[in-house]
This record gives sequence, structure tokens and C-alpha cells, in this order.
Amino acid sequence: MILLIDAGNTRLKWRLTGTGGPLEGAAVMADAEPLTGLSGYWSDIERILVSTVASESARAQLHELLLARAKVPVEYCWAESTRDGLSNSYGDVSRMGADRWHAMLAGWVRCKASFAVVDAGSAVTVDYVNAGGRHLGGYILPGLQMMRRSLKVDAARIGFEQSEQLDTRPGQSTGECVNHGLAWLTEALVQGIHRDAKAFGLSAIYLTGGDAGRLQALGLEANVVEGMVLDGLERIASAGVL
Repeated sequence: MILLIDAGNTRLKWRLTGTGGPLEGAAVMADAEPLTGLSGYWSDIERILVSTVASESARAQLHELLLARAKVPVEYCWAESTRDGLSNSYGDVSRMGADRWHAMLAGWVRCKASFAVVDAGSAVTVDYVNAGGRHLGGYILPGLQMMRRSLKVDAARIGFEQSEQLDTRPGQSTGECVNHGLAWLTEALVQGIHRDAKAFGLSAIYLTGGDAGRLQALGLEANVVEGMVLDGLERIASAGVL
């Protein structure tokens, strides 16, 4: 049995997988007890693979927690220059977030054609891969909660109640101006992705992450795939030794 972990800035996701495929999984807030659902499995876990973009202190805390409960080493999977025909555009691959690489790997294994992968998490990442498996580059933008927090903290006189509505018309109150403005920005992101997909001749758009539904509701024509980072880790695990 293999334990796969995607440790983000906001949420931690884990998946147990065996010879027959996924067995169980969960997603919890990163500041909560992240591994409560694994209490009955620790003695059966043979490998642990982790993809993380969390802070070093958060990684060290998770590492200590895993070592205290499992009887196997913890293997960290980072961005790579190449794997399975997928190649990285970064000159220094250590500068790429592991989650982006593993989500791209999952997309590449899924279609073996040109695609975009959009991960709508704490930050929104967009990456493009051509039909030859070459990463063309991408974008990193603040996610919805990050933008809301920035307005509350860095522009203290802009008082507003957050809303999940998706109206993009000009607002007529401060609350509407903020909430409509954030939807308007997201809609512009969607339009940009569609424009690039056409320009680069991308065959598919994959969408993952906690705010995936918001992007889809604002018009992103994409295949929603839960847990793409974990899918990428599972592919690495299937190859044997890192």
C-alpha cells in the first residue's frame, strides 16, 4: 500500500493506493489534523510519496508526524527536467513548484497530446504543454481567497462582505465592486486561457483545485479532474524507485 500526499498552502490531500488502484483518500485544511483518516492503515503502508509547496516549517512538521506513525521513509517528489516524455521549460527546475510539475505529468499521461492544466488553488497556476510533451510555459496568479485577503489587509478602508456570486456587471456599492470585480478578473482569466488554447493549438484543458467550480461557472471549457497532483505522484510511484 502506498500513501500519496499533496501538501498545499491551504489544504492537504492524501490518497492510499494499492495494486488495484486508489483505496481511500481525503482533503483537509492544512492547519487541521491532516492524517486522522489513516489511523487503521499505518502498519500496511509500504511507501510514502509527498508533493509539497508548503513552507519549510510546515514540511518539517508533516515530516515529523509521518515518521512518528509510519515505519517507512518519506520520499519527496520535486519538479524534474523530464519524465515519461514530458520535458520542463525551466532552466532551473528546482524553482518550479512540485504541484505544477505533478499536475502536468498527470495531464500528459492522460492524453499524450497538447493540453493546458489549470490548478485553481491558493494561487492559480496555468501551464501549457505541446503535442511533443514540451512545457511551453505558464502563469501564476493570486487565487480568490488571496485576493480577498489582500483587499481586506492592504486596503483597510475598503470594507466589504465577501460573496460567492459570479455577477460581472459594474458594482454599485463597495461590496458589489469588490465581489463583481473579482468575478470580472476571473472571467478575464478564462478568456485568456481560451485565447491561448486556440493560439497554441491545445487539444484539451484540464481543471483541478478547490476553486475549479468557480472557473467553470465563469465559462472555462475544461475537463474537471480531481486530484491531478496525486495522479502525477501515483504515476511516479508506479515507476518504482525515484
